[in-house]
Amino acid sequence: MLNGFKDFILRGNIISMAIGLAVGSAFTAVVTGFSKAFITPLIGLATGTVGDFSEAKFTVGKTIFPYGLAIAASIAFVITAAVLYFLIVLPMAKVQARFIKEEADAKAEKRDCPRCFSEIPAIATRCAHCTSEIEPAAGALVQAGLPAAR
Repeated sequence: MLNGFKDFILRGNIISMAIGLAVGSAFTAVVTGFSKAFITPLIGLATGTVGDFSEAKFTVGKTIFPYGLAIAASIAFVITAAVLYFLIVLPMAKVQARFIKEEADAKAEKRDCPRCFSEIPAIATRCAHCTSEIEPAAGALVQAGLPAAR
């Protein structure tokens, strides 16, 4: 049981995850600071609240509801999510899409046998159901990298 835990800790993925969490928390602190310094005062100006909007609150009885903190945290979350998506996730998806080769499987393309109408691979020269000899589809031969005429 401890050997499995040791393997998990020593695996490279756990180190990468720890670094990602540290960078993510530092980035979140920067976004939160930006949100508190610029965004919430601008919202306070737009709504007529004097000072920092994150200190806005209302009271019901003796209970205080600091709704400004929730709005400030929501704004910081949206900014963090948008920056991470548009500057990291979207570019990485485009880079990965360039390197992934679309390899079509020649056997995956299907057609019907002209004699028994059962489904067979387009590259087949004999039907597996009725054993009739048939001509393979020219497009399937090209896709498989075989000469068009057999």
